[in-house]
Amino acid sequence: MTEMEKMGTVVENTATTSSEKFTNNKAVLTYLAEKFPRCFILEGEAKPLKINIFQDLAARLADDSKVSKTQLRQVLRAYTTNWRYLHGCREGAERVDLDGNPCGVLDAEHVAFAAQQLAEAKAKVAEKRAAERKAAQAEKAAKRKVAPSKTKRTQSQHSKTRQNRQLPKLEVLSLEAISQLEKGSLVKVKAGEKVQQATVLETNKEGTVRVEFRNGLVMSVSADRLFA
Repeated sequence: MTEMEKMGTVVENTATTSSEKFTNNKAVLTYLAEKFPRCFILEGEAKPLKINIFQDLAARLADDSKVSKTQLRQVLRAYTTNWRYLHGCREGAERVDLDGNPCGVLDAEHVAFAAQQLAEAKAKVAEKRAAERKAAQAEKAAKRKVAPSKTKRTQSQHSKTRQNRQLPKLEVLSLEAISQLEKGSLVKVKAGEKVQQATVLETNKEGTVRVEFRNGLVMSVSADRLFA
């Protein structure tokens, strides 16, 4: 391919790219801000637009294949409901045309309508954020309820360990050993989680032993609670 042919190809590709339609409204708005910078403002407070500015916009871009009328309507609707635009629609503000020329002061009805739209939009956002915070708090509370905290689990484990350490290793008395117990013999009896020393008062054929604890309590205990 010659140098001239290469240059021709580059020009052709550039022309094709420049004529491609925009695929999203953000790109369309950026394009409008480039073509009409005194009308469409991307940063800061926006200026109120001329009434029926859509007709002017459609006429000025009639031969522009990159944007459609549908896109222009959508972009204008989004632009004029944006908070920046509604903030600018206050008492005494002047409308502008595509070239930024003044086209009359906003009337009281339009100022009130813009203020109402802005208040409603802010209320919706506040309501949504409050609902999100409430949902997040409920989810966090549910997780805390389902899973006990690490601290509580650790305390419970330590408590069980202490209980296990407190219980001495004892050997249960066999039935033969129990039958050989005499009155006055000392045995160890498991009472609840504790083991206490007691004195044998008498043994019964049923395998129970009547004992007296140091505090004077007398009771019959089964063989499985007697230790050497």
